[in-house]
Amino acid sequence: MRRTAGLLLTLPLLLAVACSSSPKAAGPATPSTASAAPTVPAPVSEASPMPTLSGGGFGSKATITIPEGQQPSGQFVVNTVIDGERSTVNKGDWVTVNYTAKDWTTGKDLPSSYDPNGKPQLYQAGSGQLVPALDQSVIGKKVGSRLLVVAPPAAAFGEQGSGQLGVNKGDTVVFVLDIMESLPQDSTLTGNMTQPAATLPQVKDNGKAPVTITIPTGQAPPTDLQQAVLIKGEGKQVKSGQTLVVQYTGVLWSNGQQFDASWTHGGAQAVQIGTGSVIEGWDKGLVGQNVGSRVLLVVPPALGYKDQAQGAVPANSTLVFVIDILEAV
Repeated sequence: MRRTAGLLLTLPLLLAVACSSSPKAAGPATPSTASAAPTVPAPVSEASPMPTLSGGGFGSKATITIPEGQQPSGQFVVNTVIDGERSTVNKGDWVTVNYTAKDWTTGKDLPSSYDPNGKPQLYQAGSGQLVPALDQSVIGKKVGSRLLVVAPPAAAFGEQGSGQLGVNKGDTVVFVLDIMESLPQDSTLTGNMTQPAATLPQVKDNGKAPVTITIPTGQAPPTDLQQAVLIKGEGKQVKSGQTLVVQYTGVLWSNGQQFDASWTHGGAQAVQIGTGSVIEGWDKGLVGQNVGSRVLLVVPPALGYKDQAQGAVPANSTLVFVIDILEAV
């Protein structure tokens, strides 16, 4: 739950499409509306000449070698180097991708998610958040796949380039993409739930829909943050600064009325945790939890919206959330 209405979060994506110079474009995350985007050519599986790969395999940094003295074909190439055996990535899925990259035009190695300070890209496939080389290449591929992508300017950084990466306008860029994970928007957790103490709200699972949260009758709201793990996950521990993919339902303690749910926004949502991007109750209640956990949070006003009304949430409201932590990157 963001500090403002809704949970949708603009992510600071390193490989995002180029932005306009408007004040909202300080973090590159949305396509420019100043001019029409170039037409992205249909991808092909191979086109001579092709780069070669060496070094580590899937899940480790690749070494990309550009054919010496040869110009790229101009085709948008998506070549499957390793075919994964897990689920297929569909448009709208939350996909986690590790990448290695090289500028064909200059021969310069570009920042990689495998670098010491690098991290995977987490984004919705086909959403237009990232350059087509990532945004479109993964659709229809399986988790566990390694892709070699040769991206002409229209599928990379176009005629604007990327100052952040050091890519000049009109450069062709080569990516090696490792598809680590993919989560459909209707993903949810399953398993036996442990109900919290009787003094806390009780929860009923409804499958691929918001959970039902029942406020205890006659019980005054707690004045401190209350947490209960309903399903204990076995994944990695959530760290401050990570981006989570979550399903969530939120209701008011005062009357049990639902005021927000990820399902009303199309399904699983991404949110940065531990950085003040969300209400303090989420930052305090989710850092340290495990991926795969379903968590109940009862958030007092001081850790929520305080004395400010937010849409359907009155001022000084105690908020109750049930949150499925699906991924953390």
